[in-house]
This record gives sequence, C-alpha cells and structure tokens, in this order.
Amino acid sequence: QVQLVESGGGLVQPGGSLRLACAASGSIFRIAIMGWYRQAPGKQRELVASITSDGITNYADSVKGRATISRDNDKNTMYLQMHSLKPEDTAKYYCNLRRLPRNYWGQGTQVTVSS
Repeated sequence: QVQLVESGGGLVQPGGSLRLACAASGSIFRIAIMGWYRQAPGKQRELVASITSDGITNYADSVKGRATISRDNDKNTMYLQMHSLKPEDTAKYYCNLRRLPRNYWGQGTQVTVSS
C-alpha cells in the first residue's frame, strides 16, 4: 500500500512563489510516474505537471514557464516549485502516483493566491 502526503500549501500573494512536496511510502516510487493535479471549486481536477521515473516532465499550458516539477528517488519525494502565482492558481493540489494498474492519490494541500 502506498501513502502520499502533500505539504507546502498556504496563502500566497499574487506574484509570489511556493514549493509543494509529496512524500511517498512504499518501494514503487522510483518506478512510478508522479504527478501534481489541482482542483478548484466547481471545476474538474486537472493535471498541473507530471514526471516519469526517468525524469521526463510534462506541464499544463497554464503553468508552463512558471512551474518546475522534480523528484528525489532517494527520499521518495516529489516537488512542485511555482512562481509568479496568479489568483487562478488557487486550488487544492493533489499528488498522484501511477504505476499501472495502480493509481494512488494524496489528501491534497490547499493553495490560495490572494492579496
């Protein structure tokens, strides 16, 4: 069984930065595709960024150039660094681990961008 625990959310001013972290238990982290998703009130959950076990990254158009996803396989931890935050980045951010047929989600961490 895999557990994912997100941290690093909070209230950030527009234009600010933050770093989210996702700590994973279990031994499949290093061979799994990891991703950050977000869900704003009244909207569907959407992919923010993903990273393969080989370090290949993919970003949503809405965050390209403002976000960096990374992973530390020795620490079983994934990160999302974001800057130039906008009010529309406000959402609950979820960590996802995918190693088909298994798919795991964290409980999420709230990010609010507001002055």
